[in-house]
Amino acid sequence: MKPRITLITLGVDDLDRALHFYRDGLGFPSDGIVGAEFEHGAVAFFDLQPGLKLALWPRASIAHDTGLPQQPRSATECMLAHNVAEPAEVDALMAQAERAGAVIVKPAAHTFWGGYAGCFQDPDGHLWEVAWNPQMMPIENAGN
Repeated sequence: MKPRITLITLGVDDLDRALHFYRDGLGFPSDGIVGAEFEHGAVAFFDLQPGLKLALWPRASIAHDTGLPQQPRSATECMLAHNVAEPAEVDALMAQAERAGAVIVKPAAHTFWGGYAGCFQDPDGHLWEVAWNPQMMPIENAGN
């Protein structure tokens, strides 16, 4: 299988709260909630980078769509990472996330692998790492 990931969907408990956190708090571009006219259809999409979107969809809707029972949250099953071009950006983004309502679970610090990183949880408990990794520079900074 050739990897073609174009959409990452996070299950949320409160779609309005999650939209506010990501759009208004973190500044992710979004047109807001769409599909609310359909039962289990309300979802919010965010443009991340060319060819990749983030979707927020209620956990109950995911359970309904898949036929699986709704499960309790587990922050340690998946972690999303946001890589930045310099260590100061890690501190700035961690502070922005905290102001938006995130819980800082690991303050930014130098890492054993030679980078600088910290972790936060969004209001639904999803775990995010904000990292400066000199071996994995963001594409727009790779040539610098």
